[in-house]
Amino acid sequence: MYSFRSRVRYSEVGNDKKLSLSSLINYFQDCSTFQSQDIGFGVRKLEQERRAWLLSSWQIVVDRYPDLFEEIEVCTWAYDFKGFYGMRNFCLKDREGVMLARANSVWIYMDRDSGRPARIPKEEAQAYAIEEKLPMDYAGRKLPMPEEMEKRPPLVILKHQIDTNNHVNNGQYVGMAADFLPEAYRIGMMRAEYKMSAKLGDVVVPYTKEQDGIYTVALCDEAGKPYAVVEFSPG
Repeated sequence: MYSFRSRVRYSEVGNDKKLSLSSLINYFQDCSTFQSQDIGFGVRKLEQERRAWLLSSWQIVVDRYPDLFEEIEVCTWAYDFKGFYGMRNFCLKDREGVMLARANSVWIYMDRDSGRPARIPKEEAQAYAIEEKLPMDYAGRKLPMPEEMEKRPPLVILKHQIDTNNHVNNGQYVGMAADFLPEAYRIGMMRAEYKMSAKLGDVVVPYTKEQDGIYTVALCDEAGKPYAVVEFSPG
């Protein structure tokens, strides 16, 4: 298991003074990039090899959002590699080691030049210590768009939403989708499936649907093809 300790910052909380879901995603993403860097396969190394890890899906379950200034530990580990897929768990703990949030993620190893998946090199897969899969109720990776969704006003992708791969960072899609939730809605679980990459200046057309307290937000291109589908369940 790879981990690092931190403290919840003012810039990471919402108006409830608790860590936001977007900040939790940033912590998880930072933890995985720290691990990759420390084992010799960080962002710059992958750029040299013309490779990249792109997120295919998230499932994040939150038992408790830590408070402003609370000490936390962020953990991650790989539990399987198959072809061009990498499977990774995450968890967030408080200072006593109590688990506050857990996550499953599926990543695709990409050839940056062709834009297509590439087989994971044996030496890179071996650099990650494969560990036991985290006990949790695993949801399916696919998130189909519900029928009869409500079309919302379009959004334009801005510079601050772009990451080192020159497309919208996975956490930015979740942030865009969460803007359509009711003010007092507490997210107990978030699932996201990433279908294609939006780039600077692209127009994103959101579609939303609520059913039994579960909100689904599809972030689509102007032709209605989804960039990402995000589902929020209460908790």
